[in-house]
Order: sequence, then structure tokens, then C-alpha cells
Amino acid sequence: MTIVKFTEHNTMVHICRLCHSVGQGWTNRAFAPAGSNRGIFLSHEAQKAIARQSLLLRSLPEQHVETLLSHAIWRQYDRGETIFLQEETARAIHVVLEGWVKLFRMTPTGAEAVVSVFTRGDSFGEAVALRNVPYPVSAEAVSACDVMHIPSPILISLMKEDPEIGISILAATFTHLHSLVAQLEQLKAQTGAQRVAEFLLNLCDSDKGGCDVALPYDKMLIAGRLGMKPESLSRAFSRLKAVGVKINRNHAEISDIALLRDYAESDPAENWGR
Repeated sequence: MTIVKFTEHNTMVHICRLCHSVGQGWTNRAFAPAGSNRGIFLSHEAQKAIARQSLLLRSLPEQHVETLLSHAIWRQYDRGETIFLQEETARAIHVVLEGWVKLFRMTPTGAEAVVSVFTRGDSFGEAVALRNVPYPVSAEAVSACDVMHIPSPILISLMKEDPEIGISILAATFTHLHSLVAQLEQLKAQTGAQRVAEFLLNLCDSDKGGCDVALPYDKMLIAGRLGMKPESLSRAFSRLKAVGVKINRNHAEISDIALLRDYAESDPAENWGR
């Protein structure tokens, strides 16, 4: 069975495994406590459909996917709610089904350093969950979101039966590594305005013409995600006016996607004064 314990902050899911005389059993879902004030979330069928298309699950044989889904913990979080804390022991792998989740570290000075931001279909926590070691980061919902938690003992058990599970987890882990390397490259090789330009381009659903996109989360988090201070982000938005970008609250209007891409990919030395 699974005991799901909510802490005094009402945010954590701690999974305790109790052994039965034959095999192991887990309850198939855990929802937010009664009386919590939450918005409208995905149906359970919609959650499972998104989970099947996640990087972690989509390459696995159907029988393994069914096993993982049937033993998963399904949680709903409000904006600002903690999913897990830095230094807490990792006991599950997490898949975002809807909304946005940020991973961050607290520096010795008390500042928040944003490491990654994840959305629908993204998984995180693979490496630490399989080793039962402390999380190096904290996770927090930056919007109302649905998250699926796969208990690590279930994955470990399946990995012993089928190495394909391990390959899928490695693929997800390498994807995270590639993303972190790309972030480091941006910080070293691009100006702040170029990083913002690339961020906006990644929100576009087209590669030519114009585009009007909604900023997915608040500007302070965008700044943290791009390794900038909020005032530097404001200056970057102002510089991007020269290449056809207009910011209106939480929307960005891009008049020429190709022009913005040229700006993002140009030599940074050419853009210091722009």
C-alpha cells in the first residue's frame, strides 16, 4: 500500500512502502486534501494521455506504461505551492501534465537561483530518484498545475525486468543535460537581449511572418530563467523594439520572426549597443 502524508505546509507527498506477504502494492492516485481551493484541472483521462506522450514514457512498451500509470501518484498544485524541497530525499520521478514548474536553489545569501522551468510533458528528478539521494534543488508550481509522481521503487523493479526502462530514463536525463549546456552557452555567448529574443522565438508556433504570444509566467521568473536581473530584462525588452518586438503586460507582439531570429543568432559584439 502507499501512505501519502501531507506536511504542515500541505505541499509534500512522501511515499512510504509497506511490504505485503506477496509482492508490493500501491494506491493508484492521491489527490489534494479535501477543502483545498483549486481551479479547474485536467480530467484523469487527459492526464494519462499527456503522460503517455512524455519523453519518459513514450518509447516504452505499452505494458510498462500501463504499470507505471496504474501505480502513479496524481497531484494538483496551486500557484506557489511547493512540490519538494532542496535536500529532501528523492522518492519519485515527476512528470508535468499541465502548467509550469520551476526548479531552483537557494544561495547562501538567500537569493533564488532558477535552474530550469518545465511544462506539459516534461519530466524531472530521474537521476536522484533512482539513487534515493537528496534533491539538489527545490520544485515549485509557478502556475496551477497537474503533476504525476512515479514512485522510484516501481521504476527500479521494472528496470530489473527490462533494461529498456533504464534507456528511457537515460534519454530523459541526457535531455536535461543538453538543456543545461544550452543554457550555459547562452549565458556565455549571447547578450541579455539575445537571450530574451531566443526565449520569445521558442514560444512562437511559426518560423516566419509575425506572431503574438503570451508570456508563460511572470517577468521576474523569466529574468531568473535567463540569468538576468528584472531591470536587465526590462532593458532587453526595450532594445528588442528595434527588431519589431512590442511587450504589453504579459503579451509579446513579434512583427517579423525571421528578423528576430537573425538578431538572436548574430555576433554578440554587434549587439552590445542595440
